[in-house]
Amino acid sequence: MASASRASVPADSFRTISPGRRGEKAASAVPGDTAAATTLKGTAIPVRSVVAFPRQVKGKAGREAARLRLQRLPAAQAEDPGEAAEEEEEEPLPSVPEDEEEAQLLPPVCGSRMRGMWRDEKVSLYCDQVLQDCKAEDADEVMGKYLSEKLKLKDKWLGVWKTNPNVFFVKYEESSIPFVGILVEVTCEPYQDSSSRFKVTVSVAEPFSSNIANIPRDLVDDILEELEHSVPLLEVYPVEGQDTDIHDIALALEVVRFFYDFLWRDWDDEESCENYAALIEERINLWCDIQDGTIPGPIAQRFKKTLEKYKNKRVELVEYQSNIKEDPSAAEAVECWKKYYEIVMLCGLLKMWEDLRLRVHGPFFPRILRRRKGKREFGKTITHIVAKVMTTEMIKDLSSDTLLQQHDDLDLALDNCYSGDTVIIFPGEYQAANLALLTDDIIIKGVGKREEIMITSEPSRDSFVVSKAHNVKLTHLSLIQQGTVDGIVVVESGHMTLENCILKCEGTGVCVLTGAALTITDSEITGAQGAGVELYPGSIAILERNEIHHCNNLRTSDSSKSTLGGVNMKVLPAPKLKMTNNHIYSNKGYGVSILQPTEQFFIVAEEALNKRAASGDKKDDKMLFKVMQNLNLEMNNNKIEANVKGDIRIVTS
Repeated sequence: MASASRASVPADSFRTISPGRRGEKAASAVPGDTAAATTLKGTAIPVRSVVAFPRQVKGKAGREAARLRLQRLPAAQAEDPGEAAEEEEEEPLPSVPEDEEEAQLLPPVCGSRMRGMWRDEKVSLYCDQVLQDCKAEDADEVMGKYLSEKLKLKDKWLGVWKTNPNVFFVKYEESSIPFVGILVEVTCEPYQDSSSRFKVTVSVAEPFSSNIANIPRDLVDDILEELEHSVPLLEVYPVEGQDTDIHDIALALEVVRFFYDFLWRDWDDEESCENYAALIEERINLWCDIQDGTIPGPIAQRFKKTLEKYKNKRVELVEYQSNIKEDPSAAEAVECWKKYYEIVMLCGLLKMWEDLRLRVHGPFFPRILRRRKGKREFGKTITHIVAKVMTTEMIKDLSSDTLLQQHDDLDLALDNCYSGDTVIIFPGEYQAANLALLTDDIIIKGVGKREEIMITSEPSRDSFVVSKAHNVKLTHLSLIQQGTVDGIVVVESGHMTLENCILKCEGTGVCVLTGAALTITDSEITGAQGAGVELYPGSIAILERNEIHHCNNLRTSDSSKSTLGGVNMKVLPAPKLKMTNNHIYSNKGYGVSILQPTEQFFIVAEEALNKRAASGDKKDDKMLFKVMQNLNLEMNNNKIEANVKGDIRIVTS
């Protein structure tokens, strides 16, 4: 069915065509890509906009008719009300002719068939059917041939041309008008060269239809004439209600769009790649991991922003070079090299993102760059009270010689801490960016019910609680993760203690990095998209009397992504883990998973762990003892049950 929502725009928002330039073909430009490039990926495939000359509807009558159909910008919305009033006075608005009609609603376009494809189906489509054994430098040619074969099915069909609003508008709100759509009739003709094979000839179809209710028909005709009725094929979307061949064309267009929007990288044909199809498969997996939530949303946003920044930097370099008319000066050469190295650094970062081994958190750079303060000069410690109002009841249990400071803001209290200080938090809801910058040995504890002392993360920030202090302790409070990228708690170095806390995860769980140590007692961890507790190689953890449940909430159909669960250990070198009296249950993966790089790493066969799971912590089991010895794993009186995949599992990466 047709779309129910359309926009109407003020008259002075539309462009006008300069009579002296009418008939000339508009230059093409690609936001976020190189306009100077002449290859398929540089011009034909990613084209999303056209840089048009100032526009004017043909003839005085046509201009008046177009202007009459539009509402002018109210004076109250103009930058200068006086100027707006003057414009109204100079150019009075006559009544609208009765014979002028608005554009009709656009018909629905063919639905996305790729959206319903499983991960394996996408991989098969691109790697086995379209690209096959082609090299990266041949990808343009292969995609062109694939689409050309599909276009032979039908030489004429109806589609919606979706183009950048700046083709038609001088000014507009991007959020309200993401594109301008026009119903067109498409004529497919054999291409003359590689740069024109993804251009297509179009004309306005009847009835005149658009998502902009008051767009002038004459303006659309003029713009198409200026473009010689040739527009980028990938800007045209076939409409529903035509024969089955059109659905095949729509799928082919979607396949090519997806390839250049999400799978192609500018550096692909600049570097040797022995198996290009395997590289594309990795990128499809990355895209699917982002879509199904395997990679938390904020991590996905970080990747997308990095990719967008890379594209913009490439455009800047190409444009800068194109503006150098003769031999570059020393300053111009330096600027070119500067821009080039920025691109190289971003390229390297994106490659790290695409490496499956770094997929869990993305590149894990140190999050804390702040210096450790140490103790105060006069050697005293201070107890910081976090509450709107401090009363004698709050401090009755403190010794008489305790030095106190009262803050109504947790962030301010943390900012004033030195090693040895204590922060006492009373019931309420708090946020504190400084929790991601813990460098000094402090104690942060709640007073009251731990469920009522809620510290929430800020979704706009990458990290929530991050520590590199020698010894920091959080006790008797609730940590509630809301969209942060890293784990709910990340121990970069030193030792952290979590005691009697509730950790409600939204992304990844508690992460203990190489060389760091963590102790968790009497706490609850739930809701992590990955493992509740993740131990990196060479880390140390003690878990006692905790509940770890309902973790690995991945929205994915890929069974290989569902092995993580309550506790995950990454070995080589193996982390040290002591688990006593924990209850690990109802996780979608395994209760405890052990990730090893090769199948031969452990001396003891996997069956030993399965035997341990069945025997239930039997200390006299010699085989179990040998497994624990190899893994630096000590487990006593733990209750591991009702985990979807099983209790304990060795997973080979």
